[in-house]
Formats: sequence, structure tokens, C-alpha cells
Amino acid sequence: MMNKIIINNRKNKKIVILVETKKNQKGLAFVMHGLSGSKDELHIKSIATTFVENGYTTVRFDTTNTFGESYGRYEDATLTNYYEDLEDVLKWSKTQTWYEKPFILAGHSLGGIAILLYTEKFPQNVRGIAPLSTVVSGQLSMEAPRHRGKLELWEKSGWREEISQSVPGRIKRLPWSHVVDRLKYDVIPNAKKLTMPVLLIVGDHDESTPYKHQKILFDALPAKKEFHIIKNAPHTFVDSIHLKEINRILDAWIKSV
Repeated sequence: MMNKIIINNRKNKKIVILVETKKNQKGLAFVMHGLSGSKDELHIKSIATTFVENGYTTVRFDTTNTFGESYGRYEDATLTNYYEDLEDVLKWSKTQTWYEKPFILAGHSLGGIAILLYTEKFPQNVRGIAPLSTVVSGQLSMEAPRHRGKLELWEKSGWREEISQSVPGRIKRLPWSHVVDRLKYDVIPNAKKLTMPVLLIVGDHDESTPYKHQKILFDALPAKKEFHIIKNAPHTFVDSIHLKEINRILDAWIKSV
């Protein structure tokens, strides 16, 4: 059964949540989108479906300050607000009849680092984590190929403007303050706390969170871990072939957790 729920975050701003419950659930999973993404993106829905098919009650939501149904403007998006919204959704979930812990967290890109940061802070709550195309640190993300030769102009002008690749006609504007906020975060120093199973997935054409960044994280993980590279895939997974491969990998991992 699918339910749409609206809650307020710690700043009293609307967050829209989708919960798909399963009778006699085998577990609980949360799926988080990346920067400028939404709970309704193809890859987020596909990941959630894989959990549901494995008997998990599954929660996905739009953070504030993105292009979904929740409050806010993309221009105000920060890693801090993504992380806080994740905490607030998890706090709300404790009041629900289907809540159980430890649970599984999955996230893409900025959602990936958010779930990693949460797990480092509250490892006892998490059964397993699946960060896909994850940001590893603010510093590394600024060194990614997509930013090469562009950071100086971004800082000088105060803004980065891009044309959306997924929504024709949409202009995405992000201030330099987003970078300043992101640079405060790095999951590597506390990666030793990630003792639960971890699944890393990245496309070999990813220019935002490339393979070499994922390898740094993978090498820092202390316990049961997997690392899969999707051939010919970019940062955001949209091709049906790539999605099928990810679902196959994720399905096997869920069964092993």
C-alpha cells in the first residue's frame, strides 16, 4: 500500500514522503535522492521497487530545496539541509507502526553522503547502506572532472548556472555558498564506524563522483563491502540497461544483508 504523507522539518518546512508498506515486512528501507533530484526520479523509484519486491516497507521523500513537492528553492540547497531532512524523516518514522531498526539506507549522490554521515553518527540504527554515485567529501567533489576549470568563475560570479539534462528548459542556479557548506563534510575520517554491509555502485562515465573517489571510500571501509561499476553509465542512472543491472546487484545484496 502506497501512502503520501506531509510532515514539517525542524524549520517548520513541508517535506513530502511516500511510504509503501508491506504486510509481514522483512525490513525497513529509506531511499534518498541527490542534488536537484526527487523521490519520483526513475532511478530512485527503481531502487525503492527493488526493496519493496524483497518485502521491505520502503520510504522515499523529497528534501526541501529541490525540484520535488517539498518546500523551498533549489538555489537554497545545501548538504546540511539534505542531512537535516534525512534526520527529521527518520525521527518522524519512529512514530509509525511500521518502524523498526536497524534499517537500510540507500542514497544517490548528495543523498549518498547524507546517509553515510547519518550512519557514522548513529551506526547502531543501520543494518546496511547502499550509497550510489556518492559524494565522498566536499573537497573531492570539487576536484571532480565536471568542475575542472569552472570553480574560479563560480566563486568569482557567485553562481553556477546549468541547463537541466532531464527536464527540458529548466535552468538550475546554485550559489557559491553551496560549495562553502559542502566543504565542511568528509566521510573518510569516520569510515571505520561503517561496520555494517556497504554496497557502492558507480558508473564508469561518472564525472561528478568518479570511480577513483569511490575507491578511496571503499578502501577505508572496515567490514563486509561490495563495489560495482556500471559500464557506460553516467552519474545519474536513466538507461534501462543500467537500471536493470543496478537492480540485479541491489537485489542480490539485499538478500545477503
